[in-house]
Order: sequence, then C-alpha cells, then structure tokens
Amino acid sequence: MAHTAFASLFAVLSPVNLLANLIGVLFGLFIGATPGLTISLGMVLLLPVTYTLPPITSFSLLLGLFVSGMTGGSISAILLNIPGTPSASATALAGYKLSKKGRSAEAIATAVTSSFVGAMLSLVVLVLVSPIIARAALHFGSVELAALVFLGLALISSFAQESVVKGLVSGMFGLVLTTIGLDPITGTPRFTFGVVNLQNGINFLPVMIGLFAVPQVLSGIVLKAEVIPRVSREIRGVFSRITDVFKYMKYKVISSLIGIGIGAIPGAGGPIAVFLAYDNARRMSGKRKKEFDDGSPEGVAAPEAANSALTGGALIPLLTLGIPGDPITAVLLGALMLQGLTPGPLLFRTNPDFVYAVFWAFLIAAVLVLFVALLSIRVWVTVLRVPKWILLPVIAIFCVVGTYSLNNSFWDTGIMLIFGFMGFLMKRYGFPLVPMLLAIVLGPSFERNTRTALILSNGNASVFLTHPISLLFLLIALASILTPVIRKGVARLGPKDLKK
Repeated sequence: MAHTAFASLFAVLSPVNLLANLIGVLFGLFIGATPGLTISLGMVLLLPVTYTLPPITSFSLLLGLFVSGMTGGSISAILLNIPGTPSASATALAGYKLSKKGRSAEAIATAVTSSFVGAMLSLVVLVLVSPIIARAALHFGSVELAALVFLGLALISSFAQESVVKGLVSGMFGLVLTTIGLDPITGTPRFTFGVVNLQNGINFLPVMIGLFAVPQVLSGIVLKAEVIPRVSREIRGVFSRITDVFKYMKYKVISSLIGIGIGAIPGAGGPIAVFLAYDNARRMSGKRKKEFDDGSPEGVAAPEAANSALTGGALIPLLTLGIPGDPITAVLLGALMLQGLTPGPLLFRTNPDFVYAVFWAFLIAAVLVLFVALLSIRVWVTVLRVPKWILLPVIAIFCVVGTYSLNNSFWDTGIMLIFGFMGFLMKRYGFPLVPMLLAIVLGPSFERNTRTALILSNGNASVFLTHPISLLFLLIALASILTPVIRKGVARLGPKDLKK
C-alpha cells in the first residue's frame, strides 16, 4: 500500500500533471471569480480536453478547477458583493462590509487561507474514511447496488430543487432516455427508429455540455448580458498575509467539519453548509448579529472554510459508492466513466494507484490555490471588468468545438444543441437539470443491476425487500422523497389548522 501511494505521488508530481493541476487552478479561479459562470460549467468545458488525456492528468486538471473554483467565488463576493458561486453568498455578508471599510486585503487573505484549511481538513477525512466505506461496500451484490443507485437518484431528485415533483419528472425523463440503444442483456435495438447513430445510445458528454453550458449562453442573450461593474479599489499586500492561515483557527476547524458533513450527503448543497457555518460562527463569537454582519473577519473565515471543505466531503460518496452529491461531482462521475473507470468500492481494489493519485492531486491543488490566489489577486480584479458579452460567444465556440472533436461528428454537436435548448426551457420553468443528467449517467447501471437481480431471483421483486442493506437504502430513498412533501404540507396548514 505504501509503495502504491508513493508511486502515485511521483506520477502526480510529473511536469505534465503538475502543469495540468496549475492550469485547472487558474481556470477555476477565473470561473469562480466571474459572476454568472459556474464551476460545473467550467468542468463541462474542460471535459472534451480530458477525453484524450491519461486518467491522472485529466483528474489533476479537474480537481485543480474544483478546489480553486470554490475559493474564486469569494473574490467577487468580497469586492463587488456579487458571489461568484452560490456557496460564496454567505461570504459576501461580512466580506463586502470589510472591503467597504478599506480592508479588502484582509478579507481576501482570510477567505483564501480559510479555504486552504477547509480543503486540507476535508482531504484528511477523505483519506481516512473512504477506504473504510469502500471495504464495506465490496460486499454489495446486484440487489444492493441497484438499491444504492436508486437511492442516489432519489436523493438528488428530492433535494436538488424545491419542487420534488419536478425533480422526479426530470429524473424519470433521464431514465427514459437511457433505454435508447442496444438492450444491455439481449443486445437488441430499442427506440432507435432505424437511426444507426442511436444504437450506441445517447452519449452523456454532449448532453452534459448542452445542459450546463448552452443555457448559460441563451440566458445571457435573452436576458441581455450585463457588464460587471468596474473595480477601482487597489489591492495591495495580500500575499504578505499568508500567515493568516493560523488565524481564527477554531472557526475554521468547526466550519470545516460542518462542510465535510454536509458535502458527504448527496444533494444537500453548498449554500446550506456555508450559512450553517456563518450562523455558528456568529454564535461562537459572542457578538450581536448587527455587529457580526457589519464586517467581522470571522464571518469570512467560517463560510469559506466550510465552502472548501465541501469538496473533500463530496468526493467521499462519489469515490466509494459512485453517487455524486452535486452537479460538480456529477461531471466528475462522467469524467471517470470517460476514462473507463467505474467509481465505487471496486475502484479501490482494481485501481488503487488512481485513487491515491486523486488524493495527492487534491493536496497539490489546495497548496497551489493558496499561493496562486494570493499572488495573482490583481489579475482577478482585472478579470472582474470583462463584460459578459465577450465571454458568452467564447463559451459557445468551446461548446461546438468540444462536442464535434469527440468523434469528429456533427451528430454530437446536434445532440448538444438539442439538450441545450431543452435545458434552457427546463431552467425557465423550474425543472432541475441535475436529476436528468444523473439519470442518464447512472441509468445503465441501475437497469443492469436491477435486471440481474431479478434474473437471479427468478423474477421475484421481493428480493429488494428481503436483503437488509437493500431495504435500508430503499427506506432512506422513500424518506428523502416524502420528507419535503410532508414539510410543505405542514407549512401550508399553518399553526391554526394544526391546533384544530
């Protein structure tokens, strides 16, 4: 094991992989610092590039983006009061007030160093907990695996958006799309309508690019892209504050634990963790709410530590069980499958070198973000002045070129455009995109394991209820679907109706 770990370290430290990690960090800071661009969008734009790269190189690139994107969102939140990512919304509360007081350097340094602490603590938990979960999951058969994938789909569908019904509709539509192509058991064509290109099914990569990237472009065009306000404030002496990594440590540690816990729960979401951390820090500080909100450094340290700790927490269910917890890890799941790797307990047994490489790449990305973000802060201040009407056409070109280059075919580009327009309409009418995307990614595994379990049990569906682990997963899935419905029903009744 030690030999594998060191061999993976040397692989990650190769010049090519280090360069990939650095490029990912720089791109992630750009994506995170630019309001309107999301980390999942950045991931999708890089996916076609990773298609031709070795697994370790591609994940060095993507993990660099993942870790740095979380940190980058705090820059615009502090300087403009415009969170670059949804998870940076809590940082804007106290961070922007500090910036208005002329303490921009302190606020940014606190955010970056807190992100570093959160990422490092989440990595420690990831390394310690993941192998244990993976070893336990190795005992899963087709029954348990089918129930586990169903649980993942149910969690995302119920927690991703406020409307459970719309989440379930989105997920079910994705499952229907996975039936297109060759039957996994018999090999006969299904719903291909005589189109040869459909025999291989619908490639999830063009779908992923279409769902995440094209709606961003269309929204900018329809809603008339706005130019981000200019940042005139000079930022000086940020790097000299690197020692701030040791400040407010109790806030950073506790907030990191909150972030790890929330991140490990599929579908819980980053905003929940950062606002929990922010509120907890306010209580710990003993300050009044108005005083704390009026530019307290602890109000920057806590949410940023929780924000970055989400990364390691979200990787735990992805690597050990193959269940992505949010849109970003859903894209990472797609990247793993592009490399011919199947996330889950078998990944730790069949590809331990890759798993250790992921751990090392995560560590290097966290260190790079700490130094690069502090050294290049003036660059990101300049980036904030770039108008969206310049960025949107560039994103559109990346989408077309990226999908065409997959197979040198306009078929994939057409699929991307169709799903892009569909994603735009879904967002307009409140249908979440993530359940449909996850259903397309996880659907084949769900069908294969479900049908295998039914074949082994001679068609007896009660086999899913007689296996304890499978039954547990199904009960959790049922609870995750019903809980929001019950909560909404109670909220509509109101206290007077409950008394009656």
